[in-house]
Amino acid sequence: MKKYDTVPPPSFSLDVLRRVAANASEIRPGDVEEITRQLDRYPRGLVGIGARCACGRPAVTITYPRLGDGSPFPTLFYLSLPWLVREISRIESSGGMEPFNERLRVDSETYSPELAAHHRAAHRSYVERRAILAQVPEIAQRSAGGMPDRVKCLHALAGYALAAGEGVCPVGDEALALAGWDESVCRCGEA
Repeated sequence: MKKYDTVPPPSFSLDVLRRVAANASEIRPGDVEEITRQLDRYPRGLVGIGARCACGRPAVTITYPRLGDGSPFPTLFYLSLPWLVREISRIESSGGMEPFNERLRVDSETYSPELAAHHRAAHRSYVERRAILAQVPEIAQRSAGGMPDRVKCLHALAGYALAAGEGVCPVGDEALALAGWDESVCRCGEA
């Protein structure tokens, strides 16, 4: 499989990775190959693992905010575990983002000011976490998943929630619950 990075990303200590994501771990032998298999492509800009399955396989990657070809990459956390990707896709394809967007929309009958405030805080935290790895002016105030005002990609928000830990990204936490995620159960054989 072709590797697209022309310049490898810098390496970071576990201490730095844990400042980015509470559940972070360093890249272990076999992780790159496993992620390549999971994604069916080489993981560009990989600097760490944001979260792991109960069995220890990668579930979320941590991506450096500037790829090896120089292009900015705003998606810090990338969901890679096939079972979870499939379950989140099922939620998205069945219209599962609309209830979240209704709760974030000010003119909606189901508007939740508390959820909206937490969603904006999750956005700010995401930007701050990415800046720990590098300052990339082109994406300085961009996050992922539609934050701060809407829900555009539950995969990005679920990956963020899994990596950062419960309570940081409430929409991601809810998406994980809807998917049936249980950190103590390995679902790698259910891809």
